[in-house]
Amino acid sequence: MPKMKTHKSAAKRYKITGSGKIERRHAGIGHLLQHKSESRKRKIFKNAVVSETHTKLVSKELPYKKYAR
Repeated sequence: MPKMKTHKSAAKRYKITGSGKIERRHAGIGHLLQHKSESRKRKIFKNAVVSETHTKLVSKELPYKKYAR
C-alpha cells in the first residue's frame, strides 16, 4: 500500500499536545486590534483545543499525528 499524504496546510495550522489533543489558534487577531479590549486580546492570543465535533475531520488530514511533535 502507498503511504498516506499529510495535508500540509493542516499540519501548519494545528499542533498535537502530549495527550493527543489537537490545538488551534483563535480567529480575529490579525488586525483591527485597537478597539478590542485587553482581556479579549489576551484570550485570543492563547491556543484553543479543537472541539470534539471537528477532531475527527482534522485527524483525517493528519494521518501521522501520533508522531507530530
